[in-house]
Amino acid sequence: MAKPNAGRTAGYQTWTDLLFLHWKADPAAVQRLLPCGLTVEVRNGDAWIGLVPFRMKAVRPWWSPPIPGISWFLETNVRTYVRHESGTSGVWFFSLDCSQRLAVAVARRFWHLNYIHADLSVSGRCPEQIDYAGFRPDDPDVAFRLSVDLSGADSPITASPGSLEHFLLERYLLFSRFSDGTFHTGRVHHAPYTYRPVRLQSVRQTLLAANGIDVAAADPPDHVVWSPGVHVRVSRLQQLSTEHGRQ
Repeated sequence: MAKPNAGRTAGYQTWTDLLFLHWKADPAAVQRLLPCGLTVEVRNGDAWIGLVPFRMKAVRPWWSPPIPGISWFLETNVRTYVRHESGTSGVWFFSLDCSQRLAVAVARRFWHLNYIHADLSVSGRCPEQIDYAGFRPDDPDVAFRLSVDLSGADSPITASPGSLEHFLLERYLLFSRFSDGTFHTGRVHHAPYTYRPVRLQSVRQTLLAANGIDVAAADPPDHVVWSPGVHVRVSRLQQLSTEHGRQ
């Protein structure tokens, strides 16, 4: 890796088999869950809550190759879309369940994100069906089980600017809030997602309720798509202030 990138790039990773489930939510209810300084973004009057399970592959810092047994794991995040008072728009993660304890420790320590260790699985009963499941060993009532049918879906496409899919998927900036109350941003760089609308065969989850979001365990999502994945470069965190303006 060329030395000039060292100051800008934190690392590299690949995300695959991403299932994007999204529920509409009352903006006022979601706003009450956000830290001061962030405002929930709405689409056609609705806030949106995402539940996204996926595989993490070849995760590594910029200065190291991937490490067998460490660099491959599973993750599931619960998120919404927000705007900072500076005008910067991005993703706020309520929680990030992860099957790799070391990744949880690093992300909590250095990225100040709400990573939580969980027992997660992704499996296929046939080439066109994928099952996602997980629970938190320290709190087994917080769990999910999802089954998605990919058969009959069209070939993957990219989201058109202005579309709902573009609003939900094409997000490249996350917010992190430090213990001193300051916000930092982390940017990811990757090609636009290719996605396929798919049929969700079953859904049971308590992750949203565990984050204070009023969605029942069996309530179907309002929007479901699946993506084969992307290769990602991750930039280092940068402190954000109201003087930074729009990014």
